[in-house]
Amino acid sequence: MTLWLANMLYALAGVLLLYAILFLVVHLPVFPLRMVDVRGGLQHVNREQVQFIVAREMKGNFFTLDLNRTRAAFEKLPWVRNVNVRRRWPDKLEVAIEEHVVLARWDSSALVNTRGELFRAASNAVLPEFSGPEDAAGEMARDYGEFSRLLKPLNLKPVRMSLSDRRALQVRLNTGLVLELGRDRVRERLEKFAGVYQVTLAKLAQPASYADLRYPNGFAVHYVTTEEKKVRPEGKTGRESLKKKIGWRRDAGYLATAA
Repeated sequence: MTLWLANMLYALAGVLLLYAILFLVVHLPVFPLRMVDVRGGLQHVNREQVQFIVAREMKGNFFTLDLNRTRAAFEKLPWVRNVNVRRRWPDKLEVAIEEHVVLARWDSSALVNTRGELFRAASNAVLPEFSGPEDAAGEMARDYGEFSRLLKPLNLKPVRMSLSDRRALQVRLNTGLVLELGRDRVRERLEKFAGVYQVTLAKLAQPASYADLRYPNGFAVHYVTTEEKKVRPEGKTGRESLKKKIGWRRDAGYLATAA
C-alpha cells in the first residue's frame, strides 16, 4: 500500500513538473506573432483600423493569444459582418473578414445588407430607403430584389419601400410614382401592374403620381391634370392644394384600367 501511494505521488509530481515546463515554454517570448494576415477583399475596413486592433487588443504570443477576444475586436468594426481567426504555425495569425454588402438605408438610422440584416455604419452612397418594423428587414430586402428584377425591363426601380405596422406595403419608384400594394398578394399585384404599364400609364399625357393596386380587377391611378396644376389658393403651395383637391373630389383625376 505504501509503495502504491509513493508511485502515485511520483506520477503526480511528474505531471505537475511537465505542466510547469510547458507553461513556461509557452509563455516565453520566443514564440511571438510576427505576421497578421487579413483577408476578405475589403472595401471599408482600412489599414488604420487593423493596426489599432493589433496594437490594442492582441496580447500574448502565438500560443497565448485569446482568439475569441481578437475576433470580438474585429467584429466591433461597423462594416464587419463575420470574422474567422486562426493560428498558422509558426508565427502567423490569419484573419478572414466578411464585410456587409449594403443594399439600402433603414429609417435614416441604419443600413440593410443584401442578406436583409440591419447594421450601423456610415455610407455616402445613393441607396434605396426602407422603413418599417425592424423584424421585417429580411422580408423587405427579398421583396426589393424581386421588384427590381420585375420592373427593370420598364426602366423603373424602387427607391423607397415603406411597410406599416399592419404590414401594408407602399413603394415609390424612380419616376416619383407611388404604388400602394397593401398586405396580400403584393408580388401578384405588381406583376399585373407591370404587365399593363406600357399600354396604360406609359401612354398618359400627364405624369401619374399614385397608383392603388389593391383592387381585385384593376388599379386606380391619380395623375396631375392641367386644371390641378393651375389651382394655387393664396398662401398654399401646389402640393398642398393638390392634396386638398384629391380629398374633396374622390372621382376626379382617377382612371380605372383592367389588369
